[in-house]
Amino acid sequence: MNRSIALCELKQFEAALKSSEQAIHFNPDSANAYFQHGFNLQDLKRYDESLESYEKATLLKHDYAQAHSGCGNVLFELKRWREAIACYDKAIHYKNDFAEAYANRANALKELKLFDLALVSIDQSIQVKHDFAEAHYNRGNILFELKRWEEALNGFDKAIAFNSNYAEAYYNRGNVLFELNRWKEAIMSYQSAITLNPDYEYLQGSYQHIKLYVCDWQDYESTVFNILLQIKEGKKSTPAFTALALTDSPETQLKASKIWIDDKHPFNPSLGSIPKYQRKNKIRIGYYSADFHNHATAYLMAELFELHDKNKFEFIAFSFGPDSNHEIRHRLSKSFSQFLDVQFKSDEEIALLSRELEIDIAVDLKGLTSNARTHIFSYRSAPIQVNYIGFPGTMAAEYMDYIIADTTVIPAESQPYFVEKVVYLADSYQVNDRNRTISQKVFSREELGLPEDSFVFCCFNNNYKINPLVFNVWVRILKAVEGSVLWLLEDNALAKINLRKEAEIRGLDPNRLVFAQRMDLPEHLARHRAADLFLDTFPYNAHTTASDALWSGLPVLTCKGHSFVSRVAASLLNAIEMPDLITETHDQYEVLAIELANNPTKFKAIKDRLTNNRLNTPLFDTPLFTKRMESAYMQMYERYQMDKPPDHIYS
Repeated sequence: MNRSIALCELKQFEAALKSSEQAIHFNPDSANAYFQHGFNLQDLKRYDESLESYEKATLLKHDYAQAHSGCGNVLFELKRWREAIACYDKAIHYKNDFAEAYANRANALKELKLFDLALVSIDQSIQVKHDFAEAHYNRGNILFELKRWEEALNGFDKAIAFNSNYAEAYYNRGNVLFELNRWKEAIMSYQSAITLNPDYEYLQGSYQHIKLYVCDWQDYESTVFNILLQIKEGKKSTPAFTALALTDSPETQLKASKIWIDDKHPFNPSLGSIPKYQRKNKIRIGYYSADFHNHATAYLMAELFELHDKNKFEFIAFSFGPDSNHEIRHRLSKSFSQFLDVQFKSDEEIALLSRELEIDIAVDLKGLTSNARTHIFSYRSAPIQVNYIGFPGTMAAEYMDYIIADTTVIPAESQPYFVEKVVYLADSYQVNDRNRTISQKVFSREELGLPEDSFVFCCFNNNYKINPLVFNVWVRILKAVEGSVLWLLEDNALAKINLRKEAEIRGLDPNRLVFAQRMDLPEHLARHRAADLFLDTFPYNAHTTASDALWSGLPVLTCKGHSFVSRVAASLLNAIEMPDLITETHDQYEVLAIELANNPTKFKAIKDRLTNNRLNTPLFDTPLFTKRMESAYMQMYERYQMDKPPDHIYS
């Protein structure tokens, strides 16, 4: 048995397992041997066998606290949180100063969203062992979930104080500093994590994302090349969402999503299969999101929720985001049969509630983005599960049946890169709200910091969508159009500084970049009128920002790529019948931008046609979109009722 322990320390897990098997052979009544055997099996991720061995140890020695804790650790890995907690409770009962069991119980309570109880448990762990770095780290994670940023930072700082080589703590410390808008410190914290453990899971992609967020492009090409190479090798190099901005390859994006899903959100069979629901008078649709508040998704979808046919469907909102007092929240809450605030329920509880309500079609509006609750769908919350609007790519989860798209964003040749079956809506997949108010305020260029008589290019996309390739093209455009300026959204002050430095490096007067502060949506839409042409980013296109521009009467120029995320603006332009603003290469994009700026007659014709098309084409025809979406839901439902598997749908 001691040989097994030594081999385990050397990470020779198969050899360690054979040695513990010999120990059991020589002494089948040794609880310690079974405990070590369970530990070895756990290292090999043979969780069911590991659990069996730990349980055998507790049968031989009922007060064996470490073995009860071992059972809890395996159940935690199996995402059987409540059973894990029961095991930790037993361990603590037999050993009331068991710091590790208190800490692990806190982790399980956190997964169940029982944050107050989790804090009590982690504090008990620290009380027993004040220098327990892992407990301070876990405390930081719990407080991070509660968005208590300063306290979370304190937790990670203490973890590092007790263990200066704690890469995970530096990584999560960087995440907190990002939330606190302390960009430089966040970058330094990520760098410390990389120095300690460059292969720590998802670290490289997260680090690159924050650098893109502040437009820091140092070593951009080599870093991105290495991240994409690691994805191809199956390594956990980047979160799935971050990969969307790093590559235009649908195949690589599929691989990144698959790595993320298999690691973070595998199918969880613990609730069992859903019994076949009988046909109802109304199909019951659940919409699941953290964004039923002052958020882009809410503004896009508000009118769809209002126009849905309540005679044929029953619509239920599952809101796991903040309960804001914003007017959009009140508008949304009135649009559903039931508006359920489930932010403090666990994923398992939400899945169970969905089953109790017999939701026929569960529509996930978050996908693999921040604040997603993908575990809900891993339990199977409904017999039909749909990926829509939040994540512009495949979730790569076998339990997600459909993705809603159109023939532009997912052409037929791209279907193999999507695990979901594709629901094709005519024109564009993106819903819009015709009731989005544009302020009557008329902004002068002077008050917006723009030159009065120059051609104004603009891009109000998030700064992380801007990369050196895009910026190089923009600089060439500005140099070719005398006196022109580029009007950008100032996400953060550091991005503004870095972009102006990059302009200067490329021989462009940095003052030709003008930055806009965030403002309320009606005024933001109104100020679009001060611009002339919206320049899209690639590979991550404008999505809601493109709709905002077109709704405001501002033409959008895009370059269509290969991935969903790089074809969204093209989808919108096709739906508003402006395909001549879609280019296929960066050279075409550059030439057309310069031509439109230098050819007032051609540009005026484009702008006049957009004004005419705005309310006379499908893009902003929300009643038409609603009918198509509902037709798609009915086709999904009919296939289910006829016991047919999901298949591509055209609506």
